[in-house]
Amino acid sequence: MKVELFCLCDAATEAAGKLNILGAFDRVWTRESPATLAHCAVAARVRFSRIEEGTHRIRISFSDEDGHPVIPPMESGIELRFPQNELSVPINLIVILPQLKLPRLGDYSIDLALDANHVASLPLLVRQAPSLPG
Repeated sequence: MKVELFCLCDAATEAAGKLNILGAFDRVWTRESPATLAHCAVAARVRFSRIEEGTHRIRISFSDEDGHPVIPPMESGIELRFPQNELSVPINLIVILPQLKLPRLGDYSIDLALDANHVASLPLLVRQAPSLPG
């Protein structure tokens, strides 16, 4: 298994096996805390080899710098079946996060686990926006 892409973005869609992402980011500037992101998504593309065919569990968690969950972890099962003569297959994962509330300034982590093994992390830095002069 290889994580080909894992990002936090403004939007993500899938069409005909293609993963489309818009506006990847890792930092939020806010004038007030808590901050709310009206709409964002976590997108991942993970490639599996033929020997990994079968059932797998995927978990995405989002926590603050103290390890406290920001939202409940998202878990799902996938069943991988390989077409004849294919040595690997990718899967696209999209988790839409509407009205994401970030309780305070600081560092956050979005983590991806496969079959209870941590495979990737994303930082999200929430910072105080500079004051405008005047």
